[in-house]
Amino acid sequence: MKVFGFAGWSGSGKTTLVERLIPEFSVRGLRVSVIKHAHHGFDLDKPGKDSWRHREAGATQVLMLSNDRWVLMHELRGAPEPTLEEQLRLLEPCDLVLIEGYKAAAVPKIEIHRPALGKPPLWPENPHVVAVASDVGTDELASDCPVPLLPLNEPAVIAGFILDYLDAQ
Repeated sequence: MKVFGFAGWSGSGKTTLVERLIPEFSVRGLRVSVIKHAHHGFDLDKPGKDSWRHREAGATQVLMLSNDRWVLMHELRGAPEPTLEEQLRLLEPCDLVLIEGYKAAAVPKIEIHRPALGKPPLWPENPHVVAVASDVGTDELASDCPVPLLPLNEPAVIAGFILDYLDAQ
């Protein structure tokens, strides 16, 4: 499995970009999986539903399935969050894993940078950023940016960059 990440400040458009890239890779015949890191707690379950009740009763894992999909929920119950490497081992084999978040992870990544958010770029402090995707022209970004600048609203261009980068590794 090849792994490629996306980093950026909240509201920069990471999820939207990943959502737009998945079909680009799929039409090229690639099987794609995604790992999304959330900084805050989340819950896919609904209070009062059977699976929620099982977790609330203390189950460590609850597996739900139907004719269309299945999901395994695992409660950490105070255990440390699994590392990215541990999470990758949980995935079924695929061609490409896209990782959203994990700014500091030692995987190649594109920074999504929108100057209008008023946040500093990540690339000066993050050696794993191999390109920056932005909604502004290259002349409006820092002229000293040492990595390629990509058009945020052109997922085909970004997909091509990612595949070329991974093939060169």
